Amino acid sequence: MKKILVYVCIISTMMLSGCMLPESISVESQRPYEDQLASVQAAVEKYQESSGGLLPIKTREQEVDQYIKYPIDFQKIVPTYLSEIPPNAYEKGGLFQYVIMNVEENPTVKLVDLRSATKIRELNVQIKVNGYGPIAGKVAENVYKLDYQIMGYEDEQTVPSPYSDVNLPLVAIGNGTIYIDYSIELNRILQQDNPDVKPGEDIRYLLVDKYPVVPAYSLPYTVNENNEPEFLLEK
Repeated sequence: MKKILVYVCIISTMMLSGCMLPESISVESQRPYEDQLASVQAAVEKYQESSGGLLPIKTREQEVDQYIKYPIDFQKIVPTYLSEIPPNAYEKGGLFQYVIMNVEENPTVKLVDLRSATKIRELNVQIKVNGYGPIAGKVAENVYKLDYQIMGYEDEQTVPSPYSDVNLPLVAIGNGTIYIDYSIELNRILQQDNPDVKPGEDIRYLLVDKYPVVPAYSLPYTVNENNEPEFLLEK
């Protein structure tokens, strides 16, 4: 099969350039503790109340993944509203980046699992070295599976799921941007919880509502006629 060349997407590399994790991190730094999440949520609310509605967030470009768009700036809430940065936060060498979702109506503190960002950055570097990303096959319209052997890997590259003990595959689109494929986890929710979802709507909110960790670095998903997850892309 003739390989399709996928060129490097520069903006995705820039987005991920700061997400390097230490080689060894403690167990405490790897878990999304609910009490830590609640403490940061309370601090954010206190800051917003005292600042006239402002949120303690870092400024990022508008064209960025919605799930990493509003990272919390701990310098604005520690130590006035929060005694210390949580041990599991990236700023303390932890696994998670604290972000705020639904900033307009109901600011809610969530987490981003940075293992995904680290793996994507690694693959972007490999693609940059080779000048392109070879494609092993087509997953959906404009969504492809990378040929990892040509890229120098012995096995398929995956990332640990922040929701279960499975590993999630990665996919790439035509402009070279790499994403995490959350189909396995979305299908699990659809089968077990039987939520009321409709074809054409982005169903990633099912993960956001159910878990403290958001599906960062993902493409939008909807459901097909069989109530199975599929990529929701513009034609």
